Amino acid sequence: MATREEQLKKINAELETMSDEELSMVAGGTKTETANDSRFLNSLNGSCDRYGEYKVSSSTPGSASRLEEIKKAWSTVGIEVEFNSVNGKENLYFLDDMPLSQEEARQHAMKVTGHYMTEKDWKW
Repeated sequence: MATREEQLKKINAELETMSDEELSMVAGGTKTETANDSRFLNSLNGSCDRYGEYKVSSSTPGSASRLEEIKKAWSTVGIEVEFNSVNGKENLYFLDDMPLSQEEARQHAMKVTGHYMTEKDWKW
């Protein structure tokens, strides 16, 4: 029986062969979207850490707790997020059960906090 470390190496090797589209299906929303959520929320109000795409990939050890951290960070500004969308390509954002785009969620978050930013302010 393979050790946990061997299993993780095998999974990571398989992930390396997958296209970005295939990986977005694995992560339940594009990993870029989710990583950008963490960067945005970190710069907005420090409610979560900044994570790169690898750290939010569902196969990465600890990713479940990082996704939960990002979900809680969105909730601080009244947004509910679902990382596992029906089509597996987009994260879903809601305000009072009403669907929003990611950009609309950001605009709401900035309005709630009074901290307005452009993309260059948070995407570094």
